[in-house]
Amino acid sequence: MKQLITLNINGEENEISISPDATLLQVLRNELELQGTKRGCDTSACGCCTVHMDGKAVYSCVIYAMAAQGKEITTIEGLGGNGQLDPLQDAFIQAGAVQCGYCTCGMIMSARQLLDDVKNPDEEQIRHAIAGNLCRCTGYTKIVDAIKMAADS
Repeated sequence: MKQLITLNINGEENEISISPDATLLQVLRNELELQGTKRGCDTSACGCCTVHMDGKAVYSCVIYAMAAQGKEITTIEGLGGNGQLDPLQDAFIQAGAVQCGYCTCGMIMSARQLLDDVKNPDEEQIRHAIAGNLCRCTGYTKIVDAIKMAADS
């Protein structure tokens, strides 16, 4: 039986009827059509479903949507503003840190939390912050470069 819930996604209240066992990832992609949050492993092992919940990076594939009520959820679509990219998104483009792009949104969301928490992180802090995000294309070097570039701007 579906239940009516209200979720705050990217600053907007969304009233949705969902199954009680629906994950936040399923609701974001299937109900709200926010396709930036990717489905990968469904076990919190790959990081491509990373979003922010009350300012902290979380894996949306293992959080029930019901548990997200009353929380502020930010997806990749919610970064930036006024038609402008977040500086971190721009740095990923400038550094060539995007190849196939599947991991990019989750990687950026993890890195955004780091840059929100640490003004000028060193390489070890950057690598630690993105350790929960798998990338099969880039070798991580350009990703780390992009995060450094964004931190310096």
